[in-house]
Amino acid sequence: MKEVHAWTNRPVWPQGVEVERPKETPPAPDTLDWNEWIGPAPTRPFHPTYHPGRWRAWWDFGTGSLGDMGCHILDPVFASLDLKYPASVEGSISTYYEDFWKFVEPRNETYPRSTIVRYNFPARGNFAPVQLTWWDGGLMPARPAELEVGRKMGDEDGGVLLIGSEATLMAGCYGRSPRLIPETRMKDFRAPEKTLPRIPDGENGHEQDWIRACKGGKPASSNFDYSGPLSEMVLMGNLAVRFPGRLLLWDGEAMKVTNDADADAYVRRQYREGWTL
Repeated sequence: MKEVHAWTNRPVWPQGVEVERPKETPPAPDTLDWNEWIGPAPTRPFHPTYHPGRWRAWWDFGTGSLGDMGCHILDPVFASLDLKYPASVEGSISTYYEDFWKFVEPRNETYPRSTIVRYNFPARGNFAPVQLTWWDGGLMPARPAELEVGRKMGDEDGGVLLIGSEATLMAGCYGRSPRLIPETRMKDFRAPEKTLPRIPDGENGHEQDWIRACKGGKPASSNFDYSGPLSEMVLMGNLAVRFPGRLLLWDGEAMKVTNDADADAYVRRQYREGWTL
């Protein structure tokens, strides 16, 4: 595998580099403890543009499109290619002009409307170096030449392309319906035996998997040994989004950006008083 592309239909909530905090200060609902909801983030007045749901757009509370969907869409890629820590990450973002001449610097209150994040992973065991590119906000990778005319790339929520030296594999969001393309390549393909443990089907299957682990059962399928590095990879992409156009070199074992002090300052969050760990 030499190249991977992944994308999402998010954001499905308002966001953009030009967005400012709302100036109105309506009262919080009686059912909401706003101080507890704010948690370790800097204090600000309640506003319905943050809660419910839209907190995903705001840097202080959420992780944008990549954080919302990356851990789902990139999970099968991360596992199958044994990715762990990227060696470097670089981000590009949508920009905003107030008029034809006046460029607006990103206010970093909410995430951009669209982003492209390029991860570079070193060789790992039997795996060659690979570049993984993330797309969101309506941006998508180039359509593979081997994908049939009229056939949708991915599905309505997003998708993945895994481009190898001998074939290209396409899947939908969450790794749904993986297929070699074009479809004629599937005629001679024999699926490997299923060897990975599966979570039992049924309502709330992954939640029950976690509860069984908490009660002393076997480790959850996405236990911390696995989900920690996966989340770290995703959040490195958001760090590149905050500092677009700057190649960030990453030391995963030390959890440190080695070539950019500004970016490294955001690796560990500053908690507000009373919320420190």
